[in-house]
Amino acid sequence: MTFRKITAAEAASLIKDGDTIGLSGFTPAGTPKSIPAEIAKVAVAEHEAGRPFKINIMTGASTGQSCDGDLSNAQAINFRAPYTTNADFRKHVNNNELAYSDLNLSNIATQLRQGYLGKVDWAIIEACEVELVGNKVHIYLTAAGGISPTVCRLAQKGILIELNAFHSKNCMGLHDVYEIEDHPYRKPIMIMKASDRIGKPYVEVDADRIMGIVECNIPDEARAFKDADPITTQIGQNVADFLVANMRNGKIPPTFLNLQSGVGSGANAVLGALGQCPEVPNFNIYTEVLQDAPVQLMREGRVLSASTCSLTVTNECLQGIYDDMSFFKDKLVLRPSEISNCPEVIARIGVCSLNTAIEADIYGHVNSTKICGTKMMNGIGGSADFTNNAYLSIFTCGSTTKGDAISSIVPFCSHVDHTSHFIDAIITEYGVADLRGKSSMQKAEEVIKVAHPDYRPLLRDYLKYAEKFKGHTHHCLSAAFAMHDTFLRKGDMRLTDLAEYIK
Repeated sequence: MTFRKITAAEAASLIKDGDTIGLSGFTPAGTPKSIPAEIAKVAVAEHEAGRPFKINIMTGASTGQSCDGDLSNAQAINFRAPYTTNADFRKHVNNNELAYSDLNLSNIATQLRQGYLGKVDWAIIEACEVELVGNKVHIYLTAAGGISPTVCRLAQKGILIELNAFHSKNCMGLHDVYEIEDHPYRKPIMIMKASDRIGKPYVEVDADRIMGIVECNIPDEARAFKDADPITTQIGQNVADFLVANMRNGKIPPTFLNLQSGVGSGANAVLGALGQCPEVPNFNIYTEVLQDAPVQLMREGRVLSASTCSLTVTNECLQGIYDDMSFFKDKLVLRPSEISNCPEVIARIGVCSLNTAIEADIYGHVNSTKICGTKMMNGIGGSADFTNNAYLSIFTCGSTTKGDAISSIVPFCSHVDHTSHFIDAIITEYGVADLRGKSSMQKAEEVIKVAHPDYRPLLRDYLKYAEKFKGHTHHCLSAAFAMHDTFLRKGDMRLTDLAEYIK
């Protein structure tokens, strides 16, 4: 048997209106690019001919411009889950032009298997190599695990493979492919440390389910990281000081904790700053995305091993990993998202979660998805998977944004993704709000201390006004969103006059 080689346009022609496609990848890393871009062209042509064409898309996390961007611009998406970071897609979501379900990333594979999200028609998978072994095909994934094994198994119409020469065959062996069993037959996941392997280095499927292979050479649509600035550097130092103090007083073990870090330039800078702190021991990483800074820390011996779902790195960094696989092969493992984000594993092996907040309120709740409660930024991603199950759960953020016109510390979050029950500390450039063992009102005093100095008087005034309403948590509901409302009307939260809102 030989594989049927087709063009990306031929592959796209197989996708019909109403189909559901499941994609490999997690962030733009490992996401197919040539076929989705051609599907967008099909959508444009069908719409111009007056025919309907919209599809549903399931992924491990976000994708890149050639998928989320092009397809949303072509009005080709009916439903999308579970996460995105693309600016064009965000615009269409916030214009209510497509249905978007923001889900915890650990749940997406399970919900697909349970049928909650409907059937999967096609799996489109990026690979660095495919091998025919008897009547089975071994698909070697590229820079991310995502939900690849699940969508390959569930795809009713077949599997399309993008064989992308941009990804070196050296990455064969990076992956540890393991799919969790259906309820009630689930077995323990035998991961005891970040470097453990429990599965196969490839996705295995029946050969007759491969409907075509598209050969291409397309770089990952990676995002460049901003350099660390004084604020992110200070936040990183504050995190390091907090962890070292906890280690010294016995609140975390002397062997330290596995670290998890969210995606983005801020998270990359904070983890890099942690690695530069000599008092922080060498550590292991159990996370969903690995970015440039920890890869460099691996080379320096500061990161001993790393388990991740995705190499969300610049293309230069990715090629460096491929070129030096003799160094990384026993230190780096890529997993499906339901394993990298598995609550049971996170809780058992001892993880310190480090995620980024859009805003935090004085009682310790965190918003990580919506601007002023309505405009979707990205999605919850895996932050709740880690926050709710970590040994130590930390959120970081700069105290202000937009030239200090917006405070990241507010009286009441305009949208709550993470409740205070699971959050141990909120850290800005002004210090650490340690929320452990504190009542709601004690948390409020602690959080205000790490707000920007321009906003501390306003936050304390709110607390004073709200006190007359008593209750376990003091809130004046008519003024709880006064800072948000002032920003929307006047463009600067500092112009808030609480007297306008107090009733």
